[in-house]
Amino acid sequence: MAKPIPIGTRGEAETTVELKNTLSAWKPELPPVYSTPNMIGMMESAGYNALHPFCEGDEISVGTAINIVHRAAATLGMNIKTEAILESFDGRFYTFTVSASNGIEVIGYGTIARAIVSKSKFEEKQRQKQKALTAD
Repeated sequence: MAKPIPIGTRGEAETTVELKNTLSAWKPELPPVYSTPNMIGMMESAGYNALHPFCEGDEISVGTAINIVHRAAATLGMNIKTEAILESFDGRFYTFTVSASNGIEVIGYGTIARAIVSKSKFEEKQRQKQKALTAD
């Protein structure tokens, strides 16, 4: 079981907007601005970074829920900084307040949830699902 994790524990993640992170990468007719899925991915990374120091053995954290608002754009070359702050927990489930900024303004915010799991047990469950698909 993970070490006790104090409320207020923080994690961060940063990236620079590249073409592959933009709406244009999905659909060329869209503007080259940072996409919502990429922003959420960085928020999840910040939550992972917050929990990782408390995991023991083969424990990892995985995402379980997201509730995000994307309010402003970020253009090519902008640095995106995301932050996750632990707000609550229930057993192995942890809820974070998250935000993302582009150096000028907050571009997104909301909550994410993560669970701490055994990597080996998690992977075994996925192998069993894969076997069930190919058993037919």
